[in-house]
Amino acid sequence: MEDSHTEYSRRLNYYETDQMGIIHHSNYIRLFEEARLDMMKKVGLDYRVLEEMGIIIPVTFAECRYLVPLRFDEEITIHTRMTKYDGIKMEVSYEVYKTGKGELCTTGKTGHCFLDKELQPIRMKRRYPELFLKLKGMMEVSVNGADIK
Repeated sequence: MEDSHTEYSRRLNYYETDQMGIIHHSNYIRLFEEARLDMMKKVGLDYRVLEEMGIIIPVTFAECRYLVPLRFDEEITIHTRMTKYDGIKMEVSYEVYKTGKGELCTTGKTGHCFLDKELQPIRMKRRYPELFLKLKGMMEVSVNGADIK
């Protein structure tokens, strides 16, 4: 990847708000999922295709820090990056910004593992070497022409 993150943008919906008029805390995890699916698709790893291959990627943990409230009809941009990957597990981090303002509103992280349909761990390097390399490539960042991990 040319940059260390992908960007996913969208407008927040009224139904995502709570009685106080701010985005309900539970909806941030949904936003993270949307951004993660978008990131994976942008690098050629469509979740639908992976599931058709028998690969499932459940969430093993989720963290979220609410810094600035988000409200109905605001446009947001989520910076998404894979921060850890060992061939069986991965972690993804998220930064949610108000689009155009550059204001960091939320940070978060999710953990995932790669399982088959019988819920057994998949060693991606052994079973799907081409996918393993794509995922590994998401960890590499080009800085001044040099790849770092």
